[in-house]
Amino acid sequence: MDISRPDIRQKKVRRQWLTVAAAVVALAGIAIFVMRLKPAAPVVERAAVWTDTVKRGPLLRQVRGPGTLVPREDKIRLIPAETEATVVRIRVLPGAKVEPDTLLMDLVDPQVQQELLDAQLQLKAAQADYTNTVAKLQSDLMTQKASAATVSADHNQAKLQAATDKSLYDLGVISGLTFSASKGKADELTTRNDLEKQRLVLNEKAIETQLAVQQTKVAQAQALLGLKQKQLDALSVRAGISGVLVDLPHQVGEHVAPGTTLAKVVQPDQLKASLKIAETQARDIQIGQPAEVDTHNGVISGKVMRIDPAVQNGTVTVDVELAGALPQGARPDLSVDGTIDLDRMTDVLFVGRPAFGNENSTISLFKLGPDGKTAVRVPVKVGRASVNSIQLLEGLQDGDTVILSDMSRWDNTDRIRLE
Repeated sequence: MDISRPDIRQKKVRRQWLTVAAAVVALAGIAIFVMRLKPAAPVVERAAVWTDTVKRGPLLRQVRGPGTLVPREDKIRLIPAETEATVVRIRVLPGAKVEPDTLLMDLVDPQVQQELLDAQLQLKAAQADYTNTVAKLQSDLMTQKASAATVSADHNQAKLQAATDKSLYDLGVISGLTFSASKGKADELTTRNDLEKQRLVLNEKAIETQLAVQQTKVAQAQALLGLKQKQLDALSVRAGISGVLVDLPHQVGEHVAPGTTLAKVVQPDQLKASLKIAETQARDIQIGQPAEVDTHNGVISGKVMRIDPAVQNGTVTVDVELAGALPQGARPDLSVDGTIDLDRMTDVLFVGRPAFGNENSTISLFKLGPDGKTAVRVPVKVGRASVNSIQLLEGLQDGDTVILSDMSRWDNTDRIRLE
């Protein structure tokens, strides 16, 4: 017969409750511990990131931009049409080398030929009028001189007669009335003689003026003839300079208006680089700064010769004057890359330029740990920047290694592992 033991049952229940309570407390502690654990650092492939080591020393500040080779303005010749004309023959095609007297095309304009003939006739008429005016004025001058000579002779005769009559009057041979008459005539001829001399001088000046007017008409006719002759000569379009014909935009039979560009000739060995520099980087560029232009077939040195004052599409156009011989294949409109030296900074802390981050700002970079397998995000204050490097002001020291690649995927973490 079994004996009931209620105390043993109560102890067993109590132990079960204690076991359950201990298990609940343990689970709660484990949960709190897990919640307090930091998330595991994400793994980044080492070969997929670009790193660089912080260095101290001189830093050459540069800016870079794409561009093209273009002819210098003083080495381009645009040939305009001087009159309305029609293209009748094309002698040279674009790409050909030309000399100053190379004939590029022939034009025809019957009106110019007619105007040239009219200008020739007008010149002949002006020259004939000038010759006729010279003859007439010389005849009038001779008549005036003859009249003045007669008056001068009469004046001299009257002076002699007056002197003789004065002597006779002093001797009492003639009367005072006769002497007064001869003296009055001498005085009259003296006045007439002076007037004739003045008329002769004025007449000579008038002749010079009239001849100058006729000479002006002749010169005007000669200038018109020269203009028409030049327009006729311009119908035979010539290169004018040694170089390469790069543009000939017209066809045979096409009618062109005055001022229309007929051809474009450039000297291919006289080029400059026209670079497009971002407006944020162009503020420190100055005239005369050294530069290098990469034609992808050689590098040419040069210097800044012009900075466009206007900004277009976020860039500033900078013209670089090239020095030395051009590489093989250099030609107008060739795409190039240019680098301009701004200044050289001495004894500064710098590192390679990261994928993101402007100069004179604070950025965040991942700095590698001593083991090289972990990286921690650190704030870095940067200063002035170059093409491939940037100055460091705070946050890093000489010898530190940082990741320069785009790490925006890990913006939400401050620590990564490299494998």
